[in-house]
Amino acid sequence: MTRARKELVSIDTTPYYHCIGRCVRRAFLCGQDKLSGKNYAHRKTWAVERLRELAGIFAVEVCAYALMSNHYHLVLRLDKETAEHWSEEEIIRRWHTLFKLPLLVARYQQHQALSPAELTVVQQVIAEWRERLMDLSWYMRCFNEHLARRANAEDGCKGRFWEGRFKSQALLDDAAVLTCMSYVDLNPIRAQMASTPEESDFTSIQQRIRDWHNTNNTKKTAIPLMRLVRASQDRHINAIGFTATDYLELVDWAGRAIRSDKKGAIPPHIPPILERLHIAPMAYIAHIRKRTGHAIVLGHLHRIQRAAHTMQRTLIKGISQSRALFPAPSG
Repeated sequence: MTRARKELVSIDTTPYYHCIGRCVRRAFLCGQDKLSGKNYAHRKTWAVERLRELAGIFAVEVCAYALMSNHYHLVLRLDKETAEHWSEEEIIRRWHTLFKLPLLVARYQQHQALSPAELTVVQQVIAEWRERLMDLSWYMRCFNEHLARRANAEDGCKGRFWEGRFKSQALLDDAAVLTCMSYVDLNPIRAQMASTPEESDFTSIQQRIRDWHNTNNTKKTAIPLMRLVRASQDRHINAIGFTATDYLELVDWAGRAIRSDKKGAIPPHIPPILERLHIAPMAYIAHIRKRTGHAIVLGHLHRIQRAAHTMQRTLIKGISQSRALFPAPSG
């Protein structure tokens, strides 16, 4: 049974979510349609532009992304701390870039005199907008609707463009975020559309590699990506359990593993980040090669149990997968 999004997304449980959207029509979201012969690859640029635009509006950070032929993957962080520090003027400015302002709010913005009752209404509206600007569903709505409208206009048709609502998966700890980000970034290699991470077009790993080498990338065209900094090294608000160096090393290692002809083998020199975050290498490679099913949560067992209590659920899909991926540390 389909569950309400509020039962699947709780910023108090985790700010990290993996989102997937899939095109419903035979005509592709992006890429080559073999039946019609049309190429829709230019729509990937639309998606990049929209993600860059939304980064300047929402308190939502992009951790990883991959734009494929008929679907996309996003790993997002809901930045509640930043949104709570925005002024009312900043909230109004950001919301107005997407939607028309109600008359009362427009008058308030222009510093016109308002009655106490009108001021109360304006403050309630602004408070609601603040919540929406750090809300996963509103972010995805503004992303999906924009692409659907442009694609429908280009195709000269109406109706659904996406296969129902987007799917979301809560990433409950650093190990889950690391695993999911690398799974997303390695999509083109897994689909045999690229042979190396740096050749994987329209992915965050390609952008991170270019940023690392400071080549073929500009601030104007790049999507602002979440910084990868460890808590011991930086007091940054989104400090996480791995650095950019850890991540690039892991993705390079995993990319070599999923290209290997020996599907049961693990390449030598296992990245130490797997041991630090208690991720089982064999299970990790199996997950990266072919994820099975769609668990609504991912993380260590004790985090899943805590999330289940918060969600008031006795059963959550994904426990067996998480047990294999993230075994409890010995001792």
